[in-house]
Amino acid sequence: MRARFVVLAGALALAAAPAWAAQAGQAASPVGAVQVAVTPTGPTAMVPEPCTPSRVGGYDWGNLCRYQKADRQVPQPVRAVFIGDSITEWWLTTAPGLFAGGIVDRGIAGQTSPQILLRFYQDVVRLRPRVVHIMCGTNDVAGNTGPTSPDEYAANVMAMVDLAKANGIAVVLGSVLPAGGFNWRSEMKPAAQIAALNAWLKDLARTRGLAYADYYGAMATPEGAMKPGLSSDGVHPNAAGYAVMEPIARAALAEAEKAR
Repeated sequence: MRARFVVLAGALALAAAPAWAAQAGQAASPVGAVQVAVTPTGPTAMVPEPCTPSRVGGYDWGNLCRYQKADRQVPQPVRAVFIGDSITEWWLTTAPGLFAGGIVDRGIAGQTSPQILLRFYQDVVRLRPRVVHIMCGTNDVAGNTGPTSPDEYAANVMAMVDLAKANGIAVVLGSVLPAGGFNWRSEMKPAAQIAALNAWLKDLARTRGLAYADYYGAMATPEGAMKPGLSSDGVHPNAAGYAVMEPIARAALAEAEKAR
């Protein structure tokens, strides 16, 4: 895992995806949004409620069942959906003040970018929000679902951006939070990889006209670890950490709405 992500420091930190893809001898990804919007309905012949215990226990890799029923009950209009991993999920339980006035939390602990992409249409597009806040990458670096290459991570993020843009949803890219280590991957030292991801995310936001929520800049030590007092484990924010993040998130949402 570590060896594959070392490439990030020399590749993703330098330029947006089309540039480094071309340097690697690959076809550059298109800059414009892919027009894939479809009506939010499903085939009536399928099972109406497939989230049986057996499926949840072993056949729902993306965990679509987690919010399937709740998604049907979200009142309109929806201002924003926050989608991501545990940092997003636990924002609601640790500092719920942000999630009011049509702002919905759709984080799931432990998820990587391909899992978040898998449920993006269900948990974001079908809710018809004005804005989506996408924040992922910590678990990709940690290898929670196996090694993730820089190209794979970039493709997953850009696919979510394209899905949002094609459906008229403005995008906020949230930076990956700083971390000097992972308590569930004690052998890893992820600071350099995370810094490289954020350099790429920031450049992607600039080239695609997206809002960028720079939590990393406000929360990282010079070495790339989480500042003392903002987390109990060096990865997940505590109440003080979320207090730093909230005004950054609100400003980014306002920027995205204005551009929309």
